[in-house]
Amino acid sequence: MTWTLSDSLEEFRARAADHLAAHPVQNTVLLTIVDRLAAGGPAGGDPALPPLFGWWRPAAGAPVAGAWVQTRPQPVQLSRMPIEAAVELAAVLPAGELSGISGEVATAEAFAAAWSERTGAVTEPHESRRLYRLGELSPPSVAGRLRLAGEDDRELVVRWFTAFAVDAGVRLQGIERIAARRLAAEEMWLWEDGGRAVAMAAASPVLAGMSRIGPVYTPVERRGNGYASAATAGVSQLARERGAAEVLLFTDLANPVSNSIYQKIGYRPVEDGASLDFRY
Repeated sequence: MTWTLSDSLEEFRARAADHLAAHPVQNTVLLTIVDRLAAGGPAGGDPALPPLFGWWRPAAGAPVAGAWVQTRPQPVQLSRMPIEAAVELAAVLPAGELSGISGEVATAEAFAAAWSERTGAVTEPHESRRLYRLGELSPPSVAGRLRLAGEDDRELVVRWFTAFAVDAGVRLQGIERIAARRLAAEEMWLWEDGGRAVAMAAASPVLAGMSRIGPVYTPVERRGNGYASAATAGVSQLARERGAAEVLLFTDLANPVSNSIYQKIGYRPVEDGASLDFRY
């Protein structure tokens, strides 16, 4: 069993592409990061710190069965992989102050345990999330309509993006830049009721046959009216119309309301994930 570490995006894509494509739903985050890096765009890290990559084979000459990407200083993002691959990775990564690990629950926890034993780092939970995929869409009956967010909505989108990140405990760097990019790509949508924007939802471009929904946000004073459900259903339908065979979203397991409303409109659980922070 062996890991190969690299700072070459081209080499990583050549070695790990088949593995990521074999399980696109479970590897949706890595596929998105790699696509953005290949396009020369931001992928959540510091542009001054080159991203790092790795791939794992269970034996010499065997197909790649595990991979990871880190857009520093963000946590390492794990692909689908065997537990033994995650444990071995903790033994071969340079023993610097890694900020954290993110991936499917069992693999992330196995890495964290091995990393803590090796480095003395204290593991702290950052987020527990659930990946959902859309089955049969059941849009709710809610007052209002969906409309595309435009440049005139930039200030509102940035404010709601920021509030979403705070509420969800999500690590987002350069929110204004992210909002501008997603507005320009026509990914951001608003639910309006009575001519007033009351909720926001986004659908990513179709990649590897998939579109991912998020963020979804309703300001506190507008909650309880079904606006988030309606906006999510609306952008989910748009994603399918744009060619997505799989429409996905992540929820915070600490938020029972969001987990409930997404299931009511047709989303079904795939797997649970975890983001864990390291304190030294």
